[in-house]
Amino acid sequence: MSVRNGFRPGRWRRAAVALALLSTSLAPVAALAATVKATLIVRDDDPRFERNRTERPALGHAGGTVGPALDLALKDGQLELDAAGSKLVLDSVRVDSIAGARAAALKAESAGASALLADLPADWLLAATDAGKLPVLNLRESADRLRERDCRPRLWHLMPSERMRADALAQTLAARRWQQVLLLTGPGADDQERSATAQAAIKRYGLKLVASKPFKLSADPRERDLANPLLLTGIAGGAAYDVVWVVDGDGEFARTLPYRTALPRPVVGDAGLVALAWHSSFERYGAPQVSRRFAKASGRAMTGQDWSAWLAGKALVAAAVAAPKGGAAAFQKALAEVELDGSKGVAMSFRPWDGQLRQPMLLGDGQSVVASAPVDGILHPKNALDTLGADAPEKLCKAR
Repeated sequence: MSVRNGFRPGRWRRAAVALALLSTSLAPVAALAATVKATLIVRDDDPRFERNRTERPALGHAGGTVGPALDLALKDGQLELDAAGSKLVLDSVRVDSIAGARAAALKAESAGASALLADLPADWLLAATDAGKLPVLNLRESADRLRERDCRPRLWHLMPSERMRADALAQTLAARRWQQVLLLTGPGADDQERSATAQAAIKRYGLKLVASKPFKLSADPRERDLANPLLLTGIAGGAAYDVVWVVDGDGEFARTLPYRTALPRPVVGDAGLVALAWHSSFERYGAPQVSRRFAKASGRAMTGQDWSAWLAGKALVAAAVAAPKGGAAAFQKALAEVELDGSKGVAMSFRPWDGQLRQPMLLGDGQSVVASAPVDGILHPKNALDTLGADAPEKLCKAR
């Protein structure tokens, strides 16, 4: 009998038969993998994705839908799901009203979903959360009220809150000793609320608000001066400033402000230096690989909103592995205990007191990441990440 490379033909045939039998015996195990269902609810005809917005999005705004980021996260987590013997099925539904969001949530729960993912306005999001008993992952809504007076025990937030953004900026200004702040605020109700958040952060980190002025974009010639950067940032009758902080949720005025101020000063807030969940130019902790894979799959750069959706997908996978039999209560417990790697250099978890994901913030100018927060020297008795946003002793969320 001949021997080739140390193997006897008979032994090789027996090994092949054994391998075939093993593969056959594993097939029923794969077929019996536990299936966990989740449902994504998104707004139909979302105005954020109109062509005039997505072609040149303002820094910090969404560049597209959540689909590519979620697909990437589920693809990344497939090996982990296979190893745990779990199968994750994500359905998607579009809604056009608050009532539609509520009905979609009820339908998903009755169909056996263990969790909801939602990219919805704040009131729609609350309606979907209150409709049933499923935990809800908020992908992109940053309103502070969802973490404070309108918080819910089953609502988990991936997107940084507006207070987290304001705290990150205020920490950075304090570290650079840019103490004197001129604040410019837009006319909308959301801008007014965010301006109050910015003023609180300015006070919290020992900065000085030297002046607060409104701006307004208008076609009325009588209101033209309300959108004139030189007039708004002039110091006649007021104090000099180190930095201009602009609050402009729409972004149209803010993008015109850098390099057009009366004094040669930096601009921060919604233009200039902006606090972001993510920027595609971030170059540490494996971030370039994440950004490249997303860009390859979607054909566009990864934004903070995309990163938040990607983290939601990773959280969904981690919960499915921890609770393979599904169920709302088991999924809720798994989300409360999950730790996530978001390629920012630290393990991230949800705060039990408001459901917000702890995370570092990146500060960028649209070309590069200039800094990160929390900044060095900012101390906390337990976790420095909790210096960004509402901390536990403040008890702003009464429902948890």
